[in-house]
Amino acid sequence: MRAFLLSLAVVVLLQPAGGWSAQAAEDSELTEVETLAREMLSRDFEIRERAIGKLVERGNTDAVPALIQALRFLRDGGGSVLRALVSLTGDEPGSEWHEWMLWQEAHTEIVPFEGFDAFKADLYAVIDPNFRLFLSRGIAHDIRLEEITWGGVVKDGIPALINPKLIDATDANYLTDGEQVFGVSINGDSRAYPLRIMDWHEMFNDVIGGVPVALAYCTLCGSGILYDTRVEGRDAPFVFGSSGFLYRSNKLMYDLETNSLWNQFFGKPVVGPLTGSGIELKILPVAITSWAKWRERHPDTKVLSLDTGYLRDYRPGRPYAAYFASPDLMFPALVPDDRLKPKDQVFALRADGEEKAWRLSDFAGGKVINGTLGPRTVVLIGDAETRTVRAYDSGGRTFAALDPALETVSDESGTWRVEEDALTGPGGERLERLGGHIAYWFAWTNFRNGKPLADPSGRP
Repeated sequence: MRAFLLSLAVVVLLQPAGGWSAQAAEDSELTEVETLAREMLSRDFEIRERAIGKLVERGNTDAVPALIQALRFLRDGGGSVLRALVSLTGDEPGSEWHEWMLWQEAHTEIVPFEGFDAFKADLYAVIDPNFRLFLSRGIAHDIRLEEITWGGVVKDGIPALINPKLIDATDANYLTDGEQVFGVSINGDSRAYPLRIMDWHEMFNDVIGGVPVALAYCTLCGSGILYDTRVEGRDAPFVFGSSGFLYRSNKLMYDLETNSLWNQFFGKPVVGPLTGSGIELKILPVAITSWAKWRERHPDTKVLSLDTGYLRDYRPGRPYAAYFASPDLMFPALVPDDRLKPKDQVFALRADGEEKAWRLSDFAGGKVINGTLGPRTVVLIGDAETRTVRAYDSGGRTFAALDPALETVSDESGTWRVEEDALTGPGGERLERLGGHIAYWFAWTNFRNGKPLADPSGRP
């Protein structure tokens, strides 16, 4: 679906120069560079070429981000726009927009001209006027606006599920045993959200066990992160949707209250009114596992109904099967650490400001791994086949697998039950489960470059 919409981008975006002046009429008088940037996207060839030539004559690299935008959307972007980029930067990373976006990500010294935010808002408003809710002149931000890119859909083109309809496990005849689900259990309330449905929606907002939560699922970076949407000092929990924008091949979600953009990987607002607020959502435990294993552990679980209110082909793998099977990324993002392949999967664990990733392949055949997360000792219990990993604060104990199904583990004190919220010991002791999630390596190393990758033994 994304690829189809992207193929229409050239037709959609080439507007006459008058269209741009109408879009910009609400702004104060435009500077010369802003005017030239808009004229660069005119349908009139002569206007376009003159504007590009003048941007080159200025000799200022502040026009480079706008030229990279044009390279994506202009039919002849590989001609005059490409020559302008080479002339202004002195570099030749390639002839494609993707390659220049990677170059831009690496060159943080390139700062766009003042008013680029308004230029970008006007540009993307041609695709969807609702994008003006997220981008405008003077918008607060703490990520580079030039790296925000269109994901191929309009605002809410990937519709979030809000308090979706659930059914009993016995009524979920559409699911097969081997299919994967996001499994969540809070205060004894167990829910299963099948990936075959979530691939189409990428976000649910729900209340589980009395706790308002949102699962932010970025199909492009392979991560489904469960957030507690309550924030101290705010009267109501946040509710999230998908903006249609990406940042380094990671979805930018938005909250329905303020229309601030949030980075899915951080759980923090990065563009808009909440930027700089210090808000950071708490990560809660979620497990990817097979429907059979989840149903066996939680026979009373509820599960998403196919009756979502949307018409989608909910057969397994419909929207992203080719992407999941490919080693390639769909959108540009640097991979600063090549110890793993970009789309190798890791389990990312975060607690109390500490973070670490474990290779999913370390859990092949079902494994118990004892390790550390900063000063904390942890135990991870997982199975690579179903992509299931659960992590717990081990309290300094060392655990070993006790049964092949990993329903129980043991230490010197005896047998411990592996439960969704804690490990429960022979005397009723409880060791807290920690929030973590699966992700592609490229996303983890891009956003968390410098954070540790554990070796198979669990050592730092």
